[in-house]
Parts: sequence; C-alpha cells; structure tokens
Amino acid sequence: MTYSSYLALDDVLAAQHPRSDEHDELLFIVIHQVYELWFKQMLHELSGLQQRLEAGDGPRALHTLGRVLTILKVNVAQVDVLETMTPRQFTSFRGRLDASSGFQSAQFRELEATLGRRDSRVFEHYPEGSSGRVRIAAAMSRPSVFDSFLRYLVTQGYDVPAAALERDLTSPWEPSPDVQRLLLAAYADDGGAAQVAERLVDLDEGLQEWRYRHVKMVERTIGAKPGTGGSSGASYLWSTVTRALFPDLWAIRSEM
Repeated sequence: MTYSSYLALDDVLAAQHPRSDEHDELLFIVIHQVYELWFKQMLHELSGLQQRLEAGDGPRALHTLGRVLTILKVNVAQVDVLETMTPRQFTSFRGRLDASSGFQSAQFRELEATLGRRDSRVFEHYPEGSSGRVRIAAAMSRPSVFDSFLRYLVTQGYDVPAAALERDLTSPWEPSPDVQRLLLAAYADDGGAAQVAERLVDLDEGLQEWRYRHVKMVERTIGAKPGTGGSSGASYLWSTVTRALFPDLWAIRSEM
C-alpha cells in the first residue's frame, strides 16, 4: 500500500478532461469536482448526524454539526478561487459545456432533500430510473435532519406533537406553532437541546451564505445571461438564497 494507491490518485488525477485548450478550463473542472467530493462527505456526515440525534446523543451530534459547518466554510472559500477567473476567461470555454449545468448535481439535490427539501421539479434533470433520480427520491422519502431533531427532542423529555412525528415524510415540512412553542421551551431550559438547535441555525445560515456567494460569483462572471442548463441563471439562484431549511427555528427569534 502506498500513498498513491490508497488515495487512488491515478484515477483521481486522470479524471479531468478539458474540452478546449483554454488555460482556465482545468480550474473550472477541478473546483467542481472538489465540490462534489465535499457534497459526498457532507451526505456521509449528515447520515451520521441523524443517527446520533435519533439516539439522543447530543454531544456527538454537536461534534458532527461542527464538522459539517467547517466543510461549508471551505465550500464558501472555494468561491474565492473561482472568482480569480474573469468573465472573458470563462467565456473562452463556456460553449464547450453544452447543456451541462450545476442543476444536474444529483448529490447536491440529495443534500437538499436530506436537509428537508421536497420538490418534484428537481426530477426534470434526471431521467426515470437513473441512479441520481433514485437517490434523490429515496432521500425525499426518508426523515429529514429536522425530523431527526424532533425525535432527538423526544429523547430529551420534550412532548413533541404526534402530528409532527408521524407526518408524511414525502411532503414539505409546514411550520408548526405547536413545534415552535416546544422549541421556545427548549431554549428557555438552555440545555443541550438549545445548543443543538443553535447549530442547526448555523447550518441553515451557512448554506444561505454559500448560495449568496455562488449567485454573486455567477453575476460577476456571466451577468444576466441564461445558465448553461437552460435556467434563468442568476435570477433563479437569487430565489433560493433566503430559502430557510428550518423555518420554525427562525420563526421563534422574535419570541425570545
């Protein structure tokens, strides 16, 4: 076993295939491949987080959340590297991307579903029976991170409404006044449940920060041009920036 063989570096370093001779295309490919690796790791960490939450293991859940938040910060920092590429440099090879687009990142859609998004429109980019579609659909049918957090609250002695625990997991979460009252009680107790809740708010804010940096990078690179995958580009991305993952945790801020 060597460093190279353990990390499969021959495969990893041979996985970049620029479609032009433009100098900056390699950077574009590497950055997005690294994003996909981090998405893979975040999915792995969130799976572990949900297991720890449902087992009532607050300290380990907090540790895992800290790791996910650190990965998110790395993802935000990678935008700085992409922004070293000027609009003219990107345009020099953009046409070679054809219809490929970040909308087709099945891992990011799976990540969104794990965090609670339930939106069948995402399947437009994934053919029936494709591995990406299967994975996203499976994530949309499992408990989200917030569902696991509610089960964690049960282990901490909080009387979570049965309707919240037994809801249809394939449907979007609807903000609940009853759950919000419960969350306010957890914050008033100022114990482990409140700490986990605050880290979930950090996670929500961290993803919003990544979305903001992403859309600003798109604006400075292609302006108001349509996206390569046929989307409206920056205008669509702006619509996602303030989309809350855990709306109940934000709704109670004005009640504290």
